[in-house]
Amino acid sequence: MNTALLLVDIQQDYFPGGRMELVGSTAASDVARRLLMTFREKNLPIIHVQHISTREGATFFLPNTEGINFHQNVTPLPDETIVKKHYPNSFRETDLDSTLVSMDIHDVTICGMMSHMCIDATVRAAFDAGYRCTIAHDACATRNLTFNGVDVPAEYVQAGFMAALGSVYAQVLAGEALIDGLAG
Repeated sequence: MNTALLLVDIQQDYFPGGRMELVGSTAASDVARRLLMTFREKNLPIIHVQHISTREGATFFLPNTEGINFHQNVTPLPDETIVKKHYPNSFRETDLDSTLVSMDIHDVTICGMMSHMCIDATVRAAFDAGYRCTIAHDACATRNLTFNGVDVPAEYVQAGFMAALGSVYAQVLAGEALIDGLAG
């Protein structure tokens, strides 16, 4: 099977007590954990993506802070690949594409944080690079946003981004559906 699991930015700063807590991050990480366990059981490739901010004025994912550490639900095993990134797009200035090519991967299952930023950028880049993408929507989390004086609750942000990505860029499924598909 030529499928890899990409766990994007499931890091401490997005959880309660972190510098950029997301709505539903703990629940999303529980689904991501179940996906991760299934990929491990099936001996399928797993790639953990870790954001370390180098942008001037950044307020979270700062180097040498607890916030950059992976959440305990998805802690990488010693033999699992870790890709470090500095931009929302997990492919930008990283070795993610060459890693996927070296593993002969054509399909990626993507989950993680933030749906409206890094998940969106990574899925679109993966699609543009020729990968078939699947998103575990309930293994992703986002936050409340404001635009032009309009408050947008996280559930609407999530729905809007998943609807947009699901229209062209990816198949969008629940984590349990993906797990069931891998079991069959």
